[in-house]
Amino acid sequence: MTYDYLVVGAGLFGSTFAHEAAKKGKRVKVIDKRNHIAGNIYTEKVEGINVHKYGAHIFHTNSKKIWDYVNQFAEFNRYTNSPVANYLGEIYNMPFNMNTFNKLWGVVTPEEAKAKIEEQKKASHIIQPKNLEEQAIALIGIDIYQKLVKGYTEKQWGRKASELPAFIIKRLPVRFTYDNNYFNDRYQGIPIGGYTQIVEKMLASPLIDVELSTDFFENKSYYLNHFPKIIYTGIIDQFFEYQYGLLEYRSLKFETSILNKENFQGNAVVNYTDAETPYTRIIEHKHFEFGTQPKTVITKEYPKAWEKGDEPYYPLNDKKNSDVFSKYRRLAEQTPNVIFGGRLGMYKYYDMHQVIGAALSIAEKELNS
Repeated sequence: MTYDYLVVGAGLFGSTFAHEAAKKGKRVKVIDKRNHIAGNIYTEKVEGINVHKYGAHIFHTNSKKIWDYVNQFAEFNRYTNSPVANYLGEIYNMPFNMNTFNKLWGVVTPEEAKAKIEEQKKASHIIQPKNLEEQAIALIGIDIYQKLVKGYTEKQWGRKASELPAFIIKRLPVRFTYDNNYFNDRYQGIPIGGYTQIVEKMLASPLIDVELSTDFFENKSYYLNHFPKIIYTGIIDQFFEYQYGLLEYRSLKFETSILNKENFQGNAVVNYTDAETPYTRIIEHKHFEFGTQPKTVITKEYPKAWEKGDEPYYPLNDKKNSDVFSKYRRLAEQTPNVIFGGRLGMYKYYDMHQVIGAALSIAEKELNS
């Protein structure tokens, strides 16, 4: 069989490219080391509930073009992301808004809330923040930082907030309205029936062949020599045999349970912002689709240090890793017939709409050249 493209990775980036290539009459081979398609947006049905196997995924975008594009593969519901924070049993709304400020300080008006935050910011005497801790306090004061930022952030990144770069938290969502919608984007929702169907439809063309449980690196030289063009969405430093060293990530461990009750926490996402709780959040999957099943499925999400061979979830985009990535990016630009893309190929955290946008941009450039 002669193929025009090999796509390494059946996640959202690779599948979007493969779909667009097939529309242009190109033959595409898609391989993935996992035993399923859809990458980290993979959902599987458990007790009639679509479970987000690799953590919560809420689709949101301001782009009508991207929204229309993804809606051709699934019908989306009206889910609005409104997580709540649990700090040692105290419940607060996220993002920080008037409900949060009322619970913290008893303030009722935006003017009162602004005055309280300004009072705490001035008391910090931080002029030029040198790290994440100082940046957060300079933005929202000590109370919100201590209860809703510090513990969660340090668990997530595995470092003290005073050791993390300030740019990670340059902007914190602060709203002086009683609005619990986490995103400001115009379009938002969850595909009715889960995310896997989207990638299934993207890859449904007879011009696309999919091979799962297949590791690119077990036959790297074969693939490079037998395919005219490769779309690579794996770890970029692994492709170049780690010649400039390992790029660093944070990984996750998921602990999923079926509970013999209809409703466990009353919300799809609850963040645990204290340092004592070992997990960062609990996801109750049925609430993404307003489920009424007699049982429920929850997932506890534990951040963990990443080691070579672990699943990489969050790139550590500090200065050290950014400098290393810039070297790999130069190698990528000099590698003929290989296009690097996606979260791992570009060492960048992407939301789903950004992944699709980047893939469509690459596809347009590549397929129309």
